[in-house]
Amino acid sequence: MPSDVYAISLRTHFRESFSQKLVRLMKCLEPEKMVQPRSLWAIKVHFGERGNHSFIRPHLLRSLVEELKSLSAKPFLTDANTLYVGGRSNAVDHLETALRHGFGYEVTGAPLIIGDGLKGGGEVGIEVDRGGVATAWIGADFVAADGALIISHVKGHELTGFGGALKNLGMGAASRRGKLAQHADLAPKVKAKNCLGCRRCLTQCAHSAIEMKGRKAHIRPDRCVGCASCIPVCPEEAIAIPWDSDTGRFMPKMIEYAGAAVKNKGGRVMYLNFINALSPLCDCVNHSDAPIVADIGVLAGRDPVALDQASADLVNQAPGLPGTALPASALAPGADKWTALYPDCHWRRQLEYAESIGLGRRDYRLTWLPEARGVE
Repeated sequence: MPSDVYAISLRTHFRESFSQKLVRLMKCLEPEKMVQPRSLWAIKVHFGERGNHSFIRPHLLRSLVEELKSLSAKPFLTDANTLYVGGRSNAVDHLETALRHGFGYEVTGAPLIIGDGLKGGGEVGIEVDRGGVATAWIGADFVAADGALIISHVKGHELTGFGGALKNLGMGAASRRGKLAQHADLAPKVKAKNCLGCRRCLTQCAHSAIEMKGRKAHIRPDRCVGCASCIPVCPEEAIAIPWDSDTGRFMPKMIEYAGAAVKNKGGRVMYLNFINALSPLCDCVNHSDAPIVADIGVLAGRDPVALDQASADLVNQAPGLPGTALPASALAPGADKWTALYPDCHWRRQLEYAESIGLGRRDYRLTWLPEARGVE
């Protein structure tokens, strides 16, 4: 039996604002059957890297926050620290970035909590023991939440081709150690030519995995646990992430992490995908390229596999916009936009693997909610 996916367009009317329309969409998922009084609900959202402007607009979250509060839940906005050095690699910078982008309480009505703590070490190991992952390292505060609303911005991604709910959850809820485990099978490496021998990484490492060889830092793979806490403290960015995992290994691990992140939620998870401002790159980059298709709408479901499949299909069915990153051969409706952007990623692998391990099904029934009276 296909999974239900619900959708709204971006059309509005004086009888119904877009915020009201979003609540109507979320109510299709019957949140009242999942939310218990005074339960803590994580709203997983991407705050956007500094310089990026395609992330979901924070004021749109207010009505969803208020709907959860009306059910006596206690919602909070959350994301986990990044593996790379940037504006979100520790909780202080991460919160400052979120506030710069408008995600403060005065706008959204919800407090901000970075899911894996101050330096990315606040984590819980979730047993997976499948394929390439034995234990998934998930942000501790995300795991501690009673339920989760996963709000994702659909976009392209250089490692998955297509990025939706599964990518937002699998990568975004992981601690820094979890992110490194997904991206690479090796410990971080020191670029000797950039290292100044300041020894900051030595004082940061809790596992005595870094030592000095002459005036240069050296990471011992036999001691390194892959927590990646050394990466953001290097003032010269001399510690590099070994981006050696090809997408064939990366995507299954990401999907296993997505399953682990919600393993303890007892089905109390809802998913919304925003298909607008569709950038060819992830919101983690410090810029936003022109959208590759026109805005489509917002989709909601309880099955993240079906939701992502429907989202990817709607983008492929739409006409591409000329003058963007899409090649001319992919502009026609029905052309595979994701493969055109990233021909080596084989984006369907993530959905096929997610279905194979029981996270959901790719077969879906898409229902567009009726417009307010007067909108044609």
